[in-house]
Amino acid sequence: MSQDQTFSSTATRAAARVALVTCADLPDLDEDDRALVPALAERGIAAEPVAWTDPGVDWSAYDLAVIRNTWDYARRREEFVAWARGVPRLANAAAVIEWNTDKRYLRDLAFAGIPVVPTAWVEPGEQWRPVGTGEIVVKPAVSGGSIDTGRYDLATQADRAAELVRTLLADGRVVMIQPYLAGVDTAGETALLFFHGTFSHAIRKGAILTGPYEGTEKLYQNENISPREPSAAELALAKEVLAALPAPAEELLYARVDLLPSPEGPVVIEVELTEPSLFLGHAPGSAGRLSDAIERHLRLR
Repeated sequence: MSQDQTFSSTATRAAARVALVTCADLPDLDEDDRALVPALAERGIAAEPVAWTDPGVDWSAYDLAVIRNTWDYARRREEFVAWARGVPRLANAAAVIEWNTDKRYLRDLAFAGIPVVPTAWVEPGEQWRPVGTGEIVVKPAVSGGSIDTGRYDLATQADRAAELVRTLLADGRVVMIQPYLAGVDTAGETALLFFHGTFSHAIRKGAILTGPYEGTEKLYQNENISPREPSAAELALAKEVLAALPAPAEELLYARVDLLPSPEGPVVIEVELTEPSLFLGHAPGSAGRLSDAIERHLRLR
């Protein structure tokens, strides 16, 4: 009997249990991910939202835990990584989560020859002084949802940029300084979504950063999302990124490659392997494709 037949005759007869991992602030999942529950049910898989911080959860009781809306981890990354290591069946794997939750992974991609947004890194204990002209982006290396992130014109806002850098460093956080690529204001950002290494869909994300960071109590900044057909160059670069990751693309349940336009062509701004928005509501059939990938992931474990 094949492995797939074994899964079909046992796990689907006694419905496989999948935890869709979220945070306490979103106990019923983000609206975009709720479509997974009925889509998985159609495949004989019982899925339920579970907060990663819930101390009463027995993670071993689930056939698979799929990280979805754990968007509160940035201020407690060490705790989050330790939690991931303790979950016996997790997608994506804990080693991937540890690598991907610190944006210094961009160094690894650049070393592999992937074009990324040029980045200067400032470590706690170091000093940073604004130099040059133009616009820059300041953000922490561990972050999500554009929180603690600001856009600054060095001609008029250098002091405010330096203030955010000092605040982040004083909090023990590594800081990233990047040029603001103005092409995003018109072309937007392109996010390409892959399930088990196979391209599913892409979206356009409108420019988010309009000026200095003013603080927020929200988990993430609001985004302007619409479907997009990626260019050949964007799709080719995304596939290069997948080939350069520390885990084979076919082992990753999901991967999102975020690209910005530059005068030299598309460049990588982020690679989301931990808890990315997958924009299922903007791509018909994508909830089904992800559910198929989850079903396949269960067979392979």
